[in-house]
Amino acid sequence: MELDDRINNNPLLYKTFLLALEIIRLYKYLTEEKHEYVMSKQLLKAGTSTCPIK
Repeated sequence: MELDDRINNNPLLYKTFLLALEIIRLYKYLTEEKHEYVMSKQLLKAGTSTCPIK
């Protein structure tokens, strides 16, 4: 089973993947357009992490 099939067949995985893509787009915008590096890097780390927070 390919990654595309797993993402499309699992709603939670699909939404998590879309959220990660949006976070990456926001990170690129913040760094390229606004020249914000510290907050954007933390956003990227937190927004693309899929492990549960304990």
